[in-house]
Amino acid sequence: MTLDTLIRNAQVVLETGIARVDVGIEAGRIAALLENSDGIHARQTIDASGQLLLPGAIDIHFHCRAPAWPQRGDFSTETRAAAAGGVTTIFEMPVSKPCCATAEIFRQRKSLADADAWVNFALYGAPGRLQREEVQGMAAEGAIAFKIFMTSAPAGRDDEFEGLCLVDAPEQLAAMQLVAETGRVLVAHAENNALLEHYMGQLRAAGRNDLQAHNESRPPHVEALAIANLLSLNEVAGVRLHIAHVSSRAALATLQRYQAEGADVSGETCPHYLFFTEEDFLGIGAWARVNPPIRGQDDQDALWDGLADGSLLAVTTDHSPFMVEEKERAQTDIFAVPPGAPGVEELVPSMMDAALSGRLAVEEAVRLISTNGAQRFGIYPRKGVIAPGSDADLVLYDPEASTTIHPDMLFSKARACDKLYEGMTFRGRVARTLVHGATVFADGEIVGVRGGGRFVRPAIG
Repeated sequence: MTLDTLIRNAQVVLETGIARVDVGIEAGRIAALLENSDGIHARQTIDASGQLLLPGAIDIHFHCRAPAWPQRGDFSTETRAAAAGGVTTIFEMPVSKPCCATAEIFRQRKSLADADAWVNFALYGAPGRLQREEVQGMAAEGAIAFKIFMTSAPAGRDDEFEGLCLVDAPEQLAAMQLVAETGRVLVAHAENNALLEHYMGQLRAAGRNDLQAHNESRPPHVEALAIANLLSLNEVAGVRLHIAHVSSRAALATLQRYQAEGADVSGETCPHYLFFTEEDFLGIGAWARVNPPIRGQDDQDALWDGLADGSLLAVTTDHSPFMVEEKERAQTDIFAVPPGAPGVEELVPSMMDAALSGRLAVEEAVRLISTNGAQRFGIYPRKGVIAPGSDADLVLYDPEASTTIHPDMLFSKARACDKLYEGMTFRGRVARTLVHGATVFADGEIVGVRGGGRFVRPAIG
């Protein structure tokens, strides 16, 4: 047997547990798992002694917005960051200029990412124009899933959200029914728009635009009510539903009630909800303004419980790059600050730190950042697992090293906005990232090829 690459002496995280096997790669895929690779010839051999070999992370909630705001980031800069963080596939959300709401726009975004992406990419579509031919067209082009917001578009950004924002139940139901016809998952940003406007109006009338006002404008029941409304509608629509960035105990409890009744609904949360609290937000400031907001310790505890019992499917980043001057607007008005923060470079280190510290098993961390998302969105076992025939999207992780976050070691164009994690130290380090068997990041440097990432389409619908 002759292989392109042989990875030897790693502790390999398989679905059945951690095993000391050697991994052979040929033509971009895993060719063999070998208990003894003596006598096997390979064009390249990687000695991974003392390291864990993981399936590459799959970030199922990611924004670079290309080609909307190149000064914030684009497919090249933000997928370089993904590679550095051990993320080998990103699912890009449809927010852009123009919003990815037609088959033609979808094709244009795919061409852009084909030329620029350093890691694999999938694309969401926006179904909110409620045109069956466009929804079917995006599915035919390979949309990984569809996305809606239950809130109105941010002020001044209507074009970026055209086809995404559906605040009324009849429109939400229509979009759900159209997506159900495709067999794809529908992902929802679940916050009740009427309550948001109510609380925002009260706060502004009182002259409030401070940091705390952000959290007061979006209390947990705003999220929980939106989820309940959506899941009630889905008893009619029957779409495969996924709730984005679950942040609170109340929202999780609502999700769990419907899951217990057999609803086809999954949920995700993000590292910023798992590792930070409202107290941290008030200390860090506008850099940590995200929607829904970072909440209290009780909410964080509930989210960890939801990951443990399986009611939350995945941990993903909602990576959102912005410019420093945009986030610094908090000096005058927290509501003028765009919501979102970078985070793709911290997904693997933060969850592996939790695993290496004993909060969860390494195998469970891998399921949460890779396997479960691949299964839910129809790209498993091609992605999300180390097994013969799977794509060789892999991460070598050194558990004896450490990762301390500072702007100089980050690759996102929004590195200067990454204040949430700045100064934090995680156990372990991403030593090498491989995409389809080719090394794209090693020892702190990007070594891959721009445009080397491949488009990923689901094997469903």
